Amino acid sequence: MAQKLYDPVRTGRPMRVAAFMSGSGSNVVQLLERGSGHYEIVFIFSDRTDGKCRGEAIAHKYGLPYFAYDIRRFHEIGGLSRSVATEQGMAARKIYDRVAAQLTEAFRVDVLALGGYMSFLTLPGAVNVHPADLSIIDDRGMRVFVGDNAVYDAICAGQTELRSSTLWTDLGVDSGPLLMVSDPVPVELPAPLSELRREPGRLAPICDEHQERLKEKGDWVIFPLTLDLMGQGRLGITDQGVAVLDGIEYPKGIRMSDI
Repeated sequence: MAQKLYDPVRTGRPMRVAAFMSGSGSNVVQLLERGSGHYEIVFIFSDRTDGKCRGEAIAHKYGLPYFAYDIRRFHEIGGLSRSVATEQGMAARKIYDRVAAQLTEAFRVDVLALGGYMSFLTLPGAVNVHPADLSIIDDRGMRVFVGDNAVYDAICAGQTELRSSTLWTDLGVDSGPLLMVSDPVPVELPAPLSELRREPGRLAPICDEHQERLKEKGDWVIFPLTLDLMGQGRLGITDQGVAVLDGIEYPKGIRMSDI
């Protein structure tokens, strides 16, 4: 049985979204620029205050409330572990997330949108965008290209195309229900992969350039579209974590051709 991720008929209003970010916020800007009225960004939240996040500038430009709570300072002051792999670290992260939880409650937020948010989040109800095709799995049924180095790993593995994915987050790393998968961006290498693998210093900027192209052709397309479909009440997931669009299940994620 499928459950809608948002039901506009029940609420009678556009879906209210809180945007979480840590850096340039290019994905958040696209959410603001490409929205079609089915959702609205109600505030921006950042986990850093060291001047490396553009959240305040973006919020000022679009006339939005902005909140920043530096996670590094939070752990330094409390002498707490930042690793959520430990029991203490996970407990600390839940304490840190209380501020964001209070904000989402106060602003009546329906969905969290993680647009380059680099901290582990313990709050439910979030959509994330990831620079890899999360429908690719290994022999154990595990997703292959997860984590911060997904583009580098995909290129090193010999993938000839790159795709972005959106997912409904859980407490794992890029392990939540897969929602959408973007159109492909071709991998274009200036030399044989076997040669580039022997020169990491040369391969790394090539992967960075591919990631920027993937962001433009992938992230910036499917991230706003995912929220738009949710805001229309068309997107849901089954109890087994399979994406459903207009009543049809998509075990490998919804593709642009399915819209």
